[in-house]
Amino acid sequence: MTSTPSASGPASPPPDKPWSRPLTGLAGPPDLSGAAAGRPVRLDGYAPLRDYAVIGDGRCVALIARDGSVDWLAWPDLDSPTLFAAVLDPVRGGRFLLRPDVPCGAARRYLPGTNVLETTFTTAGGTVRVTDALTISTPDALAPGRELVRRIEGLAGSVPMRWSVQPRFGYGARTPHVTYRAGVPVATFGPDAVAVCAWNAGQPQLTGGAVASRFRAEAGTRALLALPYAHQEPLVLPPRADCEARLDLTMAAWRRWADKRSYAGPWREAVLRSALALKLLVFAPSAAVAAAATCSLPEELGGERNWDYRFSWIRDSAFTLNAFLELGCAPEATGYFWWLMHASQLTHPRLRVLYRLDGGSHAPEKTLPLAGYRGSAPVRVGNAAADQLQLDTYGELLQTAWLYTAAGHRLDADIARRLAETADFVCAVWQMPDAGIWEVRSAPEHFTQSKMMCWIALDRALDLARRQLIPDRHAARWHRARQAIAEFVDDRCFSARLNSYVRSADSDDVDASLLLGLLHGYRPPGDPRMRRTLTAVQQALRDGPYVHRYLGADGVPGSEGAFLACSFWLAEALARCDRADEAVSLMEQLVALGNDVGLYSEEIDPPTGAFLGNMPQGLTHLALISAACAIGEAAR
Repeated sequence: MTSTPSASGPASPPPDKPWSRPLTGLAGPPDLSGAAAGRPVRLDGYAPLRDYAVIGDGRCVALIARDGSVDWLAWPDLDSPTLFAAVLDPVRGGRFLLRPDVPCGAARRYLPGTNVLETTFTTAGGTVRVTDALTISTPDALAPGRELVRRIEGLAGSVPMRWSVQPRFGYGARTPHVTYRAGVPVATFGPDAVAVCAWNAGQPQLTGGAVASRFRAEAGTRALLALPYAHQEPLVLPPRADCEARLDLTMAAWRRWADKRSYAGPWREAVLRSALALKLLVFAPSAAVAAAATCSLPEELGGERNWDYRFSWIRDSAFTLNAFLELGCAPEATGYFWWLMHASQLTHPRLRVLYRLDGGSHAPEKTLPLAGYRGSAPVRVGNAAADQLQLDTYGELLQTAWLYTAAGHRLDADIARRLAETADFVCAVWQMPDAGIWEVRSAPEHFTQSKMMCWIALDRALDLARRQLIPDRHAARWHRARQAIAEFVDDRCFSARLNSYVRSADSDDVDASLLLGLLHGYRPPGDPRMRRTLTAVQQALRDGPYVHRYLGADGVPGSEGAFLACSFWLAEALARCDRADEAVSLMEQLVALGNDVGLYSEEIDPPTGAFLGNMPQGLTHLALISAACAIGEAAR
């Protein structure tokens, strides 16, 4: 399925535009060889997904390629239409390119304890360092509503630099009107405005809807580029000193947050980076946690498994709250729990699969006229999975509330009543087929993990009632339904031939989501059936450190890569089953699979190691944190 180009978009990039020309010495196949050697690579205008780092400010997130191009930025919020979307279409998407104008190598890191990115470009004539941040401002300062700041420092020699800002509002559909305001280029469309402020970075030139320039970064000099943004409010044109100060303030704010994280195990660097990546997905205005920062990055190159993940999934809730609690993120844990209670109240007693970051439940799916990452179309925004029935979500919700109370928090009377009513609802619906945790778009089935999570829902409700945290008026009914679910799972969802639980009732397929039955406590780790299921998952779905979700059709054409969260679930399951040596070995391999700055996407292509799917993927980083903590606990 292919998308139709926008009628207003050019068929090919104009030859005189700086973003259209190949980077000399930077072309090449989208594999890991260039990245391993420190050379930025692109193919047909696309960088490998593994070459992206992310920055953010708690409201929005940007993706920056190794070659210095900001290829994704949605403003004003993480789930808004984009200003830059070159990762989905290098012709129509828009970008902010900043790089040496000669062949170069690039080495990157995050400044320790921050989400501020530092890229060092090395050329034959010298070395230059670029520091990138979406800045955080203090409430008492007059500052832009949103701001991207890029600091360029000459470290050695002399490096010719080129930059170009190509804003394209509305997922590339809107070419802005660009004029000068108080001597500063400003791009506007409707209620949106973005300025291009440049200091010691050449004289900005307006060409074809872009703002661009060249300059030389000499040793000992410092230049600055800033993009202040406004939406339905006056645009602030900041002085350079304010931008510099906000960049320094942003570094300090991230370091203060990171210094408070409590994990001190053997994978501290990976856990802390995962915590920082997760923090980027916490939408500060509501405390919701997005599943990922992007939409429609493919699970298969050239395929149509391209989904919008800029929503908050109930599926992720227990892992999210547990990670916050393990890492000492008390404000985030409390804020997220109350957002979850508010959002779920709007659709009570039924849960939506996912909610918008503002708590809304309306997420219609539509297709955009963009080419898609390396031709992977359609490009979708919105997510039709929101309307599915997924029974596992009820277990996740009750598990999340149970974890919240186990940490010493109380439930108010209204939430306690609603949780009890949720348990009543589970009693009424657990026998229905559903779409399952993987949101299949084929006919609903009796998925085993869904039934296990219904059991978890009633088990946690019974414990909350026993501790007098929720009303116990229907506890006897919950107990009977819990027993009936266990009988169904153990009778219909266990294969004598495989000696394992299976993907769905009366099937002979294995599914990695069965590991969650062990991790969430459907059966204890010592249970023989759970142990045999662990073995079956490894035999059927594991390939080295990689674990696939399942094998077989799911209603969407094509295939996918190995699902990284499943690999971390396996490591945690091994630890919980007293196989610590195997868990540690697998964990070491998985930590090494992150990119050069410690980030993970949703999936990996095992033959090449290429990233697939949206990134940074919250569930992958959550699973890493959970596995690291569980392995440490098992060792103790």
